[in-house]
Amino acid sequence: MIIMKFEEADIEEIVSLFYETVHSVNLKDYSQTELDAWAPKEEKKSKIDAWKISLGQNISFVAKINDKVVGFSDMTHSGHLDRLYIHKDFQGLGIAKTLVDKLEDEAKKLNLFKIDTEASITAKQFFEHRGYNTICSQTVEREGVKLTNFKMIKNRFLIWVFL
Repeated sequence: MIIMKFEEADIEEIVSLFYETVHSVNLKDYSQTELDAWAPKEEKKSKIDAWKISLGQNISFVAKINDKVVGFSDMTHSGHLDRLYIHKDFQGLGIAKTLVDKLEDEAKKLNLFKIDTEASITAKQFFEHRGYNTICSQTVEREGVKLTNFKMIKNRFLIWVFL
């Protein structure tokens, strides 16, 4: 597996991975109606254009195996972990952990004291195992459909050494 910074050339593969992952991996925790609202296929073109900009502005990484995008993640410069998606056929291989490790390393370089995210029901346990704490359950509305996710935060503590 190779982890690299986001390149615009990967955007269509990234957006396709997003749709496939939401509609397969998240199916165990969300209804089909919820999934269709979360990732409506008819907005794929506009998502390609919008994500090309946002992934380019954020701290964004892509995981590849044999030149195939198998995962991606991004975080704003203020520490909001926006997206983390792993290809449906590559779940459980440590790709998400590796991508989040990279983002957390970048957060340290930026001297950020916390990282926050809005985790799906499906991703909540992953983030808990990574030291993120649930602040609250939230209901967000997409396309008139209510979806549950969790506001989560990971604090980085400073250790002061007095000499």
